[in-house]
Amino acid sequence: MEDFYFQTKQLCVGYDGEALIRDISIGIRRGEIVTLIGPNGSGKSTILKSITRQLKAIAGTVLIGERELRGLSHRELATRMAVVLTERMKPELMTCWDVVSSGRYPYTGRLGILTPKDEAQVRSAMEAVHALDLSDRDFNAISDGQRQRVLLARAICQEPEIIVLDEPTSYLDIRHKLELLSILREMTRKKGITVIMSLHEIDLAQKISDRILCVKGDTLSHYGAPEEIFQEKLIRELYGIDRGSFDPVFGSVELPRPLGAPEVFVLSACGSGIPVFRRLQKEDVPFAAGILYTNDVDWRLARLLAAEVVEEQPFHEIDEASLERAKEWVRSCRYTVNAGVSIGPCNARMQELISYAEKLNKIRCLDELF
Repeated sequence: MEDFYFQTKQLCVGYDGEALIRDISIGIRRGEIVTLIGPNGSGKSTILKSITRQLKAIAGTVLIGERELRGLSHRELATRMAVVLTERMKPELMTCWDVVSSGRYPYTGRLGILTPKDEAQVRSAMEAVHALDLSDRDFNAISDGQRQRVLLARAICQEPEIIVLDEPTSYLDIRHKLELLSILREMTRKKGITVIMSLHEIDLAQKISDRILCVKGDTLSHYGAPEEIFQEKLIRELYGIDRGSFDPVFGSVELPRPLGAPEVFVLSACGSGIPVFRRLQKEDVPFAAGILYTNDVDWRLARLLAAEVVEEQPFHEIDEASLERAKEWVRSCRYTVNAGVSIGPCNARMQELISYAEKLNKIRCLDELF
């Protein structure tokens, strides 16, 4: 039997007694990061509110350890689970230190007076998220990124075993997104805290998560490791992508390729073609690319953006058929752009292709085309 610390069994969630998502059965180990992904309105927040008891579950069971969630007192729950939701707090006349200190209330007496030990916990939590310098600032007068760090410090201050976050990277710039997620990863590794959260940025979800929960429709569509979930077809179906594409290797989302017959043939290798591909896409110029080995980073992007790709198997010498197809594209396209090709023993015939394009006076610099 799996050693799960947090489990849901046949959980059904929704509103006013009507189940929106049924039969949610998952298991999470201590110290794992589990991320919910899926389109807007799919029910990610509904699930998070239900497993934090802010929304009454329609049916099913939620277990923390061997205890049922509904059997825990409010104080017990607050010492085991901390919650950071998307709703913006607007406390009156509270400094950031005051907000973080509120995370200690499950451990204080009725008067909420902090002991020296409690104050040390507050300081430690603020240091962990690099927010100690905000201690005396009015919570309502700081930036969104700073607020997220302060709210995370409050959650850490509770000394929870589980932290639940609903879209914690919303409103954050890229620096603060990375910083916040790095803090979460460090907490799971050093303190064994379990993190359950929702994210819109699937590229970040792919990189930080131990497990991914896909939410769409009235049941969970998939639950598994990132390498199982982040497949091009699965992500396309999950989000209903019909224009554009998702590359699971780089975790990148790409806009649609230009339509029409190729007008430009791009010669490249080892990443030299990427800025050319993107420029042609932005200018809505259909293009072909080659001769690219299928383990080349240029091939990864060309297969998504180019109208045609002439390809070769890795570490093979370029064969006659591939060379002839490439020459056909040189002849049929108006121009050929040499983005930069390092010639070696395997791709020696690329020099023949370049010379062929030069002979036909087809070689142009990218800037000459616009």
